[in-house]
Amino acid sequence: MVRLLGYFFGIGVVLALLAAAGVAIYVGHVTKDLPDYEVLARYEPPVTTRIHAADGSLMAEFARERRLYLPIEAIPDRVKAAFLSAEDKNFYTHPGIDPIGLVRAVITNIQNMGTGRRLVGASTITQQVAKNFLLSSDQTVERKIREMILAFRIEQAYSKDRIFELYLNEIWLGLGAYGVAGAALTYFDKSVNELTVAEAAYLAALPKGPSNYHPFRHTERAIERRNWVIDQMQENGYITAEEAQKAKAAPLNVTPRRGGSYLFAADYFTEEVRRELIARYGENALYEGGLSVRTTLDPELQLFARKALQNGLIRYDTLRGFRGPVGRIDMSGDWGKPLGEIEALRDVPEWRLAVVLEASAEGITVGLQPPREVSGALSKERETGTVALEDMKWALRHVVDGRLVKADSPAGVLKPGDVVYVEKKKGEGEKGWRLRQVPEIGGAIVAMDPHTGRVLAMVGGFSFANSQFNRATQALRQPGSAFKPIVYAAALDNGYTPASVVLDAPVSIQIGNQVWEPKNYGGNFAGPSTLRMGIERSRNLMTVRLANDMGMDLVAEYAERFGLYDDMPEHLAMSLGSGETTVMRMVAAYAVMANGGKYIQPTLIDRIQDRYGKTVYKHDQRECQGCDAQAWNDQPEPQLIDNREQVLDPMTAYQITSMMEGVVTRGTATTVAELGYPIAGKTGTTNEEKDAWFIGYTPNLVVGVFMGYDQPRPMGRGSTGGGLAAPIFKEFMASALKDARPVDFKVPEGMKLIPIDRKTGMRAQAGQPGVIMEAFKPGTGPADTYWVIDMEAVNGGRIRTVSPQANRAITTGAGGLF
Repeated sequence: MVRLLGYFFGIGVVLALLAAAGVAIYVGHVTKDLPDYEVLARYEPPVTTRIHAADGSLMAEFARERRLYLPIEAIPDRVKAAFLSAEDKNFYTHPGIDPIGLVRAVITNIQNMGTGRRLVGASTITQQVAKNFLLSSDQTVERKIREMILAFRIEQAYSKDRIFELYLNEIWLGLGAYGVAGAALTYFDKSVNELTVAEAAYLAALPKGPSNYHPFRHTERAIERRNWVIDQMQENGYITAEEAQKAKAAPLNVTPRRGGSYLFAADYFTEEVRRELIARYGENALYEGGLSVRTTLDPELQLFARKALQNGLIRYDTLRGFRGPVGRIDMSGDWGKPLGEIEALRDVPEWRLAVVLEASAEGITVGLQPPREVSGALSKERETGTVALEDMKWALRHVVDGRLVKADSPAGVLKPGDVVYVEKKKGEGEKGWRLRQVPEIGGAIVAMDPHTGRVLAMVGGFSFANSQFNRATQALRQPGSAFKPIVYAAALDNGYTPASVVLDAPVSIQIGNQVWEPKNYGGNFAGPSTLRMGIERSRNLMTVRLANDMGMDLVAEYAERFGLYDDMPEHLAMSLGSGETTVMRMVAAYAVMANGGKYIQPTLIDRIQDRYGKTVYKHDQRECQGCDAQAWNDQPEPQLIDNREQVLDPMTAYQITSMMEGVVTRGTATTVAELGYPIAGKTGTTNEEKDAWFIGYTPNLVVGVFMGYDQPRPMGRGSTGGGLAAPIFKEFMASALKDARPVDFKVPEGMKLIPIDRKTGMRAQAGQPGVIMEAFKPGTGPADTYWVIDMEAVNGGRIRTVSPQANRAITTGAGGLF
C-alpha cells in the first residue's frame, strides 16, 4: 500500500514538474516581448493647449485628446473615492491583481454562460494602466496574462499614487475628454475641485463604456450607473448615507462645453495665434503639447473694436439696398424644423435667423429660429415677432437682376418662407425687431500699443463664422494716401522742414512712350504750399514732386525701415500708396512715428510656456539690469534697457505727428477732432474709391481701420477714408478713451516752436489769422526767402527721373487720392 502511494506520489510530482515546466515555457513565450514598463516614468500624454487673453481669460483650447494633466495631489479626495469605489476598491492593498475580484468575475462569467452577455472583467486599476499604456485591447486570454504580469512589475517599480495618477489622467471618458480634469470641463464646465459627489460619481461611471452611459441618449441608464457608484462610495465609507441620498436625488446636470473659442468676439485673433503657433512649433505641439499661451488681447478693447467695425460695415451696406433673403424653406408643416437646420452666425448672437410668416404694407411677421437645448435637440417652443416698416425701410431699395429698384411696401420685397436675419430692438420702450443682412463689404481694425508692438485688439471682418479670411493680416491692399506720412517723414529726416514749400500744380511724368498725369482728389490744386498743408489736405501732386525731389530710393528705404514693405519697388507711383500691404503693417509703421522713432515688431503673443510651466518664448526682449538683486544695499533702482532700433529721428517723429494732428483738426479727418483728445492720423483712399483707410494714434494707442470689397471694386463716389474709415476709428476711440484724461504728444527737448504763416511757411506774428506754431529742429527754422521746390514745373516742365520699371504700376492707375 505504501509502495502504491509512493508510486502515485512520484507520478504526481513528475506531472506537476511537467505542468510547471509547461507553464514556465508558456509564460516565457508570453513575456519574451513584453513592452518596457519603464516608459511610464517618461510618460508625456497629449495635453490640451490653452490660449489666454492678457487678463487671463480663457480664449481657446486646442487638442486631439482633450486632457489637462493633474498630479495626484491636485485631484480632490471625492473624485479619487468615486473612481476607487467604481473600479478597484482594494487598489491600495492588492499587489497589482485582485484575487478576490478575479474569483468573483470567474463565478459570474460561469453563471452567465449561454446568456449572450459580455464577459465580466476583473481588471484592477494597475491592470488598466498596463493595458491602456502598454498593450492592446484584444479580448484574449494571452493578453490578460500579459496584463497581469505587467501589473505585478508596475507595482514593484512605482508607488500606488503614481499608478493612480497615470490612470486618472489617461483614461478616456467620452465626448472627446481624456482624464478627470478634461472630463470635468467637458461634461460640467467645472474644474475637478468644483465637482459635487453626484458629478464625481457620474464621471467614475464612464470608464466601463462612455457611450453606454451617454447623458442624453441613455439618461436613465447613466443615472442608474451613477447611483450604483454613489452606493459603493457609501458602502466603502467615503460618504455618509445622508450625502449619498442627496447625491442620488440630483439630476445629471450635464452641460457640455463647446470646443474652439471661448472668449466672445476674439475668433479672428485666436485663429491668427493658432497659425503662429503652428508655424513656430508645428501641429503636434499645438494639439498635443499642452502649451500655455498668454496673448496680448485686451478683451474690453476687442469688444469695442468689433462693435465699431460692425456698425461701420452695416452703415455702409444698408445704404446700398437689400440683396434678398438668406434662403427659403417649406412652410407646409412646422416651420421651426427646417429653419433650425440652417446654420446661423454663431459669433453674431445679437442677430436671429427668422422666417417670414406674413408680409404686408405695415411690415412683416417672422418666426424666430428655435434655440438648441443642452442635448443639442431643437427646442419645441416657437417664437414669433414683428418687423415694422420703419425698421426695414432701407430694404425697400432692393437689388433685382443686378439693378437697384424701389418697392412700394415690405410685401414687394419679402414673401412667406423667406429666411432673413433680424435683431431685437434695444432701448427704453422699444419693441419688435429690425431687419438685418450680412454686409457684402469687408473691413478690418487693429489696435496696438506703439511702445511694445502688442496688438490689443484685432477684428478681421464682420463675422468669422461667415468668412475666416482675416483682412487685418491676410488682405494685401493699397494704402493710398495713408502712405504719405512715410514720404513726409523721410523728407523731414533729410533736410526738409514742415514749412518747406512744394508746388501743388499739374505735372506730367514721361515713362518711355507713356505719360502719367496724377491728380488731386477733385482735380483742383493750390499752387505753392507748405509740407504741412500738403499732408493736411492730402495733396497728390505735392507728394509726387516731393518724392521725386528727394528720390524714391530714400522713400523705399524708410518704408522698409518702418516694416511696411520687405522690398519696396522704387516707382514714383508708390509715393501715392500704390503698393499693396496689410493693415497690421500699416499700424506698425504708424507706431514708429507715435513712439518717437523706435522700430517695433507687432505681436499677438506675450509669452508661451510648455506643459511644465517653463517659458519657451517671450516677446519682451528688454534686458533688466539689477532686477536679480537678492537684497537692498543702496544700489540704484533696476533699469529696463531699451534695445529697440532707432529708425527715425525723435524730432522728426514729433514733426510728422504734429502735421498729422493738423489732418485731424483742419484736414481730411475733422470728424475725429470731435473726440476732444490729442490725436494724429491720416486718411487714405485709392483710385475709384476701392480702398478706404484711417490710421490714427494718441501717445499710447495706435488704431488702423480699413474698408473695401474682398474683390476690389469701386465703393461709390465720396466713399473716402474720411467718410467711411474715420467714423469707425472715432466710435472705437470714444469707447477706448472714455475714462482716460487727454495726454499731449511729448515735444522732444531742444525742439523750437516758431509762429509761421500756414500758406507761405514764412515767419509770422503769433496770433494773426492763418498763423500756426510750427516745430523746428535745432539749427533750422522758417526760410529767409520764399523758395518753392520744383518751381521749374510751373512752365509745363516734365519730371523725367522715374525708372522705366515704373511703367506697370503707373499705367494700371494705382495711386492714392484722399
